[in-house]
Amino acid sequence: MGKPNKEYAVPLWEKTTLTVYEAVALTGIGSDKLRELSDREDCEFVLWNGNKRLFKRKKLEEYLEKSYSI
Repeated sequence: MGKPNKEYAVPLWEKTTLTVYEAVALTGIGSDKLRELSDREDCEFVLWNGNKRLFKRKKLEEYLEKSYSI
């Protein structure tokens, strides 16, 4: 497999799951805070693949909108 071709590269705002660093780039929230939020047992926006933490983009956006909107 190797690097994906540019024609297959998916923009962050269209990806289904995001790595910690992609979630940081998308939300502007620091990696430590995202890890802290996703370590909770009742966290609905994280998907664990072994030890790898992936963020469900839509659920993360919904959580942030609900929790931190004015």
